[in-house]
Amino acid sequence: MTDTRAPRKNATRETEARRKPWAPPSHLAAPPAPEGFVHRWIRIAMRGEEDKMNVHSKLREGWEPVRADEYPDYEAPVIDDGKYQGVIGQGGLMLCRIPAETAQERNEYYGGRTREQMVAVDQDLMKEQHPSMPINQSRQSRVTFGGSRRDAE
Repeated sequence: MTDTRAPRKNATRETEARRKPWAPPSHLAAPPAPEGFVHRWIRIAMRGEEDKMNVHSKLREGWEPVRADEYPDYEAPVIDDGKYQGVIGQGGLMLCRIPAETAQERNEYYGGRTREQMVAVDQDLMKEQHPSMPINQSRQSRVTFGGSRRDAE
């Protein structure tokens, strides 16, 4: 008995994958970050002038520049001259990395600061409230699809 079926290995998703439609290339494409790290683009210049204050504050936060020679198989634009020569960079930005744990702690810190500011704004608003015109705060959103206008009322 002969089997005329095609082998299963010929019917994988890779061989049946559809062609991706053309899209303009991303100017900020970056190589994947190593395990345990996060990449981010940091502004080093704006309108042709160096932004030393921003760069120094990011470096103090723990961000470190990503050198192009660390990714020999990835073709990326490189800063040609100056202090950051050899670092992956594009249009006044340079690619930096930070440990993922530090990035999470940073996000939690700034998230807490944002919550504190919202509480302060709410308290300040409530001080201005008058008993005859109470302020109702509702920070809920609702998404509906279809239906008539009567359903929304």
